Amino acid sequence: MSANGGQAEKNVAQFHLSPTSSLKIQKGDITRWFIDGSSDAIVNPANERMLGGRAAAGAIHRAAGPELRTSCYDVPEVRPGVRCPTGEARITPGFKLPASHVIHTVGPIYDDDGNSAASLSNAYKNSLRVAREKNIQYVAFPAISCGVHGYPYDEAATVAISTIKDHCNDIKEVHLFLFSDDSYSIWVKKAQELLKN
Repeated sequence: MSANGGQAEKNVAQFHLSPTSSLKIQKGDITRWFIDGSSDAIVNPANERMLGGRAAAGAIHRAAGPELRTSCYDVPEVRPGVRCPTGEARITPGFKLPASHVIHTVGPIYDDDGNSAASLSNAYKNSLRVAREKNIQYVAFPAISCGVHGYPYDEAATVAISTIKDHCNDIKEVHLFLFSDDSYSIWVKKAQELLKN
């Protein structure tokens, strides 16, 4: 199956992370992405309650169906109203999504987090750790904390790509989905600088 949900792969920039791992940066709808429907996961930029939200999180919940909300509701709270603290990750089935799993992670709000780079790095690192624990081979991320959380795209790209490079072991492919031409260009340029293929 196509790596972007059956659409022709155009505007996909590919980079080597290690001898066994690659990074693909692309534009598109993350909710339609899958590789094999059994060892793939999309990352949901969740809030700490894990019960849906705006933008990408809302789209993921709508595409997965109400079972995803029920599954998230069943994740135990670590403190009142918090199922997944900032920088951590949880995993659920994908339900009606083409990908088999959803990894929920909470990125920082850029202006409110005293160490936003560390929190953002932890969101990527812990998502990849959870994927390895479940034998997920293919992971697709949105631009976590960009958009409504205010993280500048160039800074977020530096943190994300560096963290993915350092923690991609045992993951065959990491995909990054960007929404606009501008953000796609920023992330591809940053990958070219940091990965130097």
